[in-house]
Amino acid sequence: MWSYDKRLQFPVKIKNPDPQLAKIVISQLGGPDGELGASMRYLNQRYAMPYKECKGILTDIGTEELAHMEMISSILYQLTRNLTPEQIREGGFDAYFVDHTTGIYPQSAAGIPWSAATFQSKGDPITDLFEDMAAEQKARSTYDNLLRLIDDPDVREPLKFLREREVVHFQRFGDALSVVQSNLDAKNYYAWNPAFDVRPRERSAPAPSRPYPMQNRNGITAPRE
Repeated sequence: MWSYDKRLQFPVKIKNPDPQLAKIVISQLGGPDGELGASMRYLNQRYAMPYKECKGILTDIGTEELAHMEMISSILYQLTRNLTPEQIREGGFDAYFVDHTTGIYPQSAAGIPWSAATFQSKGDPITDLFEDMAAEQKARSTYDNLLRLIDDPDVREPLKFLREREVVHFQRFGDALSVVQSNLDAKNYYAWNPAFDVRPRERSAPAPSRPYPMQNRNGITAPRE
């Protein structure tokens, strides 16, 4: 359950509508590395995460990505408000306008609608966290590219804030990865999947304080220390 604070995480106050900018900023709503895919990735991955610290990080960041979606949507709305048909045509916004008027629709800058195929929820903590770290870097790169193309300070400032948050998220997922690895055999992190494979003694007794051989469902056994 969420509590909704009716304010943006960072203020968005754009004085000059610009449909050309809207055409590229929209990629951070529904593009391959956008905020919609990020929120869905983390909020779905958390269910298979076996460690509460990491589950909390996924929930926190997934929730924040919803706030980032709201910021991007606000930028898009303000960039396209009160446009005339002439401005729509001159700004190259006519194809989008035909399908959506000036409503907010998640798609990439290339016009490709958002798809769940842009993210993965693998059910393996190490696999998922490496994907998450890569996703944050790809989002950071996309914001870098937008900032190279945009001069309007009213648009740049919220995008700079969002870019900074991608860096923070990357660092937090790195912390989560350390938590996962600390619960696995340091000699072979990949011997078993803690979200799926069952330790031999977990069925009948608490885990002992010392490591012991663990076998995943493929019959691969982690070595003793």
